[in-house]
Amino acid sequence: MPRWTPSHLPVRLTAGAFILNAGLGKWSGDEQTAAGLHGMAAGTYPFLKSIDPPRFLKLLAGAEIGLGAALLAPFVPAGVAGVGLTGFAAGLLGLYVRTPGMRQGIRPTQQGTAIAKDVWLLGMGAGLVLDALSARRSS
Repeated sequence: MPRWTPSHLPVRLTAGAFILNAGLGKWSGDEQTAAGLHGMAAGTYPFLKSIDPPRFLKLLAGAEIGLGAALLAPFVPAGVAGVGLTGFAAGLLGLYVRTPGMRQGIRPTQQGTAIAKDVWLLGMGAGLVLDALSARRSS
């Protein structure tokens, strides 16, 4: 299977451009942005508490830039890009599930809607992975 197929184009372009833009925006984030994002992430994932907020912001921005670029790059296999996107989306959805006030049952609150929508990214990543696996099986 080619690394870039026409059916992957909408998924890779939309998710890749969105995530790349988010990472570029965070790259020059200020102390307040770093503290806010770090506080939310560390509340959900306690192992992040040991990372300095500005460093956390740079690491997060770098991860988003790398993932966005991988999704946009035609030489990165769809399965590899899909695994990255699935993992990233799963981490975001962990924030949704574990942060108080984000949901009522499984339904998002108004505050949780911004993160709950990342379920689409999870579906996109899983689709890329499943497509790559099925192509591998048929060859």
